[in-house]
Amino acid sequence: MTETASEHLSESLPLDSTAQLLTRITSQLGSQLSLVSLNGTRRPMHLTRSTAPTLVAVAHGSRDPQALRTVLELLDRVRELRPGLDVRLGHIELNEPLLPDTLDGIGHGGDAVLVPLLLGRGHHVRHDLPRAAEAASGLRTRVAAPLGPHPLLVEALYERLVEAGWRDEDGTSRSAAVVLAAAGSRDPDSDVDARRTAAMLSDRLGGVPVVPAYASAATPTVPAALRALAARGRHRVALASYFTAPGRFATVSAAAAPGIAAAPLGAHPAMARLLLHRYDQAVTRTAPSYGALTHPHLLASA
Repeated sequence: MTETASEHLSESLPLDSTAQLLTRITSQLGSQLSLVSLNGTRRPMHLTRSTAPTLVAVAHGSRDPQALRTVLELLDRVRELRPGLDVRLGHIELNEPLLPDTLDGIGHGGDAVLVPLLLGRGHHVRHDLPRAAEAASGLRTRVAAPLGPHPLLVEALYERLVEAGWRDEDGTSRSAAVVLAAAGSRDPDSDVDARRTAAMLSDRLGGVPVVPAYASAATPTVPAALRALAARGRHRVALASYFTAPGRFATVSAAAAPGIAAAPLGAHPAMARLLLHRYDQAVTRTAPSYGALTHPHLLASA
């Protein structure tokens, strides 16, 4: 019986690469699993059928195995908040599935919203995602705004600091400060976005100075920011991890912290709500574009 089924499968499928075949299988499994609730029972069909565009969360990718696990946990939270919505994952690099494979798995004539799991404007948001959307021939696409800046991110940053040991009374000390550690980008708008987030976090902390610093491509670096704060008498410095998931930059930044070092934003509930907010913005404000026909729209972050 197994042999017969195997022969039938090989005859019915076109000759294709292993990666494309695995992508199709993963997509089909995801669709089937979406019919099953967390307690193992099958969801009613009226809760799973949806004409809403597919939400494609776009992660950067990382060699740190915790990064993929964290992103998958975040997407599980998104599915819990929006049962029946088709939620898929694509990576820019380093992890599978890669974004083009995820888009191919949606199929010709499909409708998708690409939501970058990135915290500000930069090369990936401005160039890589629109190009990937345009290359998805026959697929209706929208590209949502990056996650930040946004008050939900600030709330997640604040709660991660509290989890790491920050207390509100710490902010009353004249020697207290926070370094907002981010990945960094050569795009000047990325620095503008990080500074805006730092200002919002400072307000949330009751006026504690918050200085953005970067792990690459921009200045100041995290160690340089720490030295500058120390020179101004700020010796009780906590590090807020402005990263979506664990990875090399998050690890290196945390290692430089002299005291409290918060975890990356990860699967915080506010992140799941924000991801859906960006998706909804893209769906309601922008008509879809067709791959290989016109450039998709990139919404302003609001």
